[in-house]
This record gives sequence, C-alpha cells and structure tokens, in this order.
Amino acid sequence: MALQECGLNLNRVSRELQPHGSLEFPCAGYSSHHIERVEDVIPWHWHKEIEVVYIAQGQMHLKTSEVSFMLSKGDLAVINSNMLHYAAAAPECTLRSLVFSPTLITGNNDSAFATKYIQPLLSCTSFSGYQIDSTDRKMVSDWFTRAFEALANDSYGFEFTVRENLSRICFFLYGKFEPQIDTKSSFLKQDHIRIRKMLNYIHKHFSDNMSLVEISGAADISKRECLRCFQKTLQVSPIQYLLKYRVMRGAEMLLANPTSSISEIATYCGFDSPSNFTKIFKRFYRCTPREYRNINGE
Repeated sequence: MALQECGLNLNRVSRELQPHGSLEFPCAGYSSHHIERVEDVIPWHWHKEIEVVYIAQGQMHLKTSEVSFMLSKGDLAVINSNMLHYAAAAPECTLRSLVFSPTLITGNNDSAFATKYIQPLLSCTSFSGYQIDSTDRKMVSDWFTRAFEALANDSYGFEFTVRENLSRICFFLYGKFEPQIDTKSSFLKQDHIRIRKMLNYIHKHFSDNMSLVEISGAADISKRECLRCFQKTLQVSPIQYLLKYRVMRGAEMLLANPTSSISEIATYCGFDSPSNFTKIFKRFYRCTPREYRNINGE
C-alpha cells in the first residue's frame, strides 16, 4: 500500500474530509517536506483518526488546542482523535506520519481492546497531543519505522506489521495516561467546543463584513471571552485568524480561477478594496497577488 499524497481537504469546520487509507484498512502514510512559508503551513484542522508524526529532518512547530511542541530530527508526537492541530516548519523539515482509525486497533467498538484501552485513552482530557520523551524515543521510533516502512514498501502482509506496531504505540500511550484517565469525563473541553463553533462561523461567512461580536455570538460568549479563547487555544486573535484565512482562500482562488481579476477575488474574500487585499496578502506571502499568480500559475 503506497504512501498517500499529502494534502488537506477541509470542510467548513476544519474537519479533514480526505479519507485516510480505506474501509478495509483505515490507515495511511505520508511523507512531505516543508519550509517556512505560508503555503507550507499545515493549517488548523482535525480528523477522527489518531496521528503519529515523526521528524526525519529539520524542525517543526506542532500545536494542538491544548499543548505546543518544538520537534527536532528523530522526535515523535502523537495527536489524539478529533483534536484541532496545526504545524509549521521551523524553518525547514521533512516529516513522516501515520494517520489511522482507532478501529484498526479495536476491530469494533464493543471489543475488549476498545472498551478497556482505546476508548478510555481517546476520552482522556489530558491527552490532546503527546511528545515521546527521550527515554522512550528509540523504542517508539522503532515501532513507528517498522509500520511506516511496511506500509510504504507494500511489504507482504504489511497489514499485520502496521497493526501490530501501531497497537504497541497505543498500548504504550495507554500506560502513560492510565493514571489520568476518567472514563466519565468529556473529551471535548469547553474551549475546544467553542473554538469549533467560531471557526465554523468564520469559514462559512469569511466573505461577509464580520465583527468580533458576530464571531463571539457563534459560541454564545462575550467578546472578552472570545479573545481569551482564541489566544489560549490558537495563540492568535479572532481577527488575525480571519485575515489569514481570507488571504489563504484568496491565494487558492488566484490559482484555481485564473480568469478572475484581483479585484473580484478581493471582494469575494471580504476585503474592502483590492489595495487592502494586496497589502495584507504581501504581509503573508511576501509578494503581491499578481506576482503570486505569475510565479505559481501553470
């Protein structure tokens, strides 16, 4: 089973729509190189699968809505199911990842693997993301490498090798978090739920003349609480996030709609003028929209 192409297909609430693997074998492997530029940032998103990330070269800044890691060559981190996360090269890195459904390990939701180990782990409020520490790194790295290479090389019986080694990683994590597991606790903390609602609103209405009152209203909280929630969870203000999202959508449109004028794209993306769009675009991409289209267009 070859590696899949690394790319995000997100719905309006930042949930990734791209299937990872197949129904028969719900696991996919990715290998990608990133540099410090806007196009290479892995934006805030979430998926129902667990993700194991390994840094083959360089450094990467990885964030979840709860924790933040600076990963260097040889480091590994695991991101929990349904957890918002973001990553950016610092300033350059090559990463490998395995993204898999918990059912790959459990078989079904009623098995002992599911009820005794995996479901409690996924529901643990302390586990949003976890960086493997130095004492365990070689052991977990070996498990990851066996699984990744078996998948990438389409080795005979790779399904068994992948499942076995990812099971080892999951059981290792269960051991780390067992003292903190409360099977009655709700995994999605209040801030996490609020952020999803507000991102949903921003992604749906980014073209509109949007205010902080409207963004906070999407989660039924005050402006002050909205600012606190964004800063704590995503480390940016709501308006900064909105501007960056508009610019990123504008960059997509510049290439996807080559016949659309800069003015039309600026208006669609919620900017009050082409000059303001160009000013903000240049801040993020270090070139004008026209230059970006000329450089990246086919």
